[in-house]
Amino acid sequence: MGIAVSVRFAPHAWRYATPAFALAPVAALLSPVAGAAAVVAGLLALVFHRDPERETPERGIVAPADGRVSVVRREGERLRVGIYMGVTDVHVNRAPLAGTVEAVTHSPGANRPAFSKDSDRNEKVEIDCGAFSVIQIAGAFARRIHPAVEPGTRIERGERIGHISFGSRVDVRFPPEIDRADLAVELGETVRAGETVLVGGAGRTWRMKGERAAGGANGVTRRHANGERSEP
Repeated sequence: MGIAVSVRFAPHAWRYATPAFALAPVAALLSPVAGAAAVVAGLLALVFHRDPERETPERGIVAPADGRVSVVRREGERLRVGIYMGVTDVHVNRAPLAGTVEAVTHSPGANRPAFSKDSDRNEKVEIDCGAFSVIQIAGAFARRIHPAVEPGTRIERGERIGHISFGSRVDVRFPPEIDRADLAVELGETVRAGETVLVGGAGRTWRMKGERAAGGANGVTRRHANGERSEP
């Protein structure tokens, strides 16, 4: 008995894959290697845009992206955590908390490698939800940021909010109540969008004004760790 396998891809996946597949027969007439390379390019485009289902935990502020924690720093009253997405990571981004989108702002800029400190000046899109925000940052190769929300959109924790085509970085700017001692992850740690808890654990409950208390979809339990976490 056969087993049906359903594979989901992010929007725009076929925009990149279709030209490569269409070119493959023509390229094969010139060279079998060229034809095979075109097919591989199309398959890689689909792999880059894969969109697997995720199981979001009941509590905690979750990671907005797959990848490696590359930034932990304070910006005024806000803690900022950045996640570098490599070419093998899923590139669909998810909401770390529930909220309502207040603004979606595109800022042009450079295209430095997303893992470098200079990437702060790269092209970016900020999804501002008031108490928190998600910043999608383009990298040296990734120059296509695709937010999937607009002002007024109500988002739930773990919900898809957009994607970036190919490698890049995604940051989350936490509410003022969150500090470094609350983090459940460290620099260099690998995380998964919508599943890995960035802030959570045993301790007192934190919640956004107007949201449900701990135990609901937006409950966040603060964890007070021993010792100070480092930042670059």
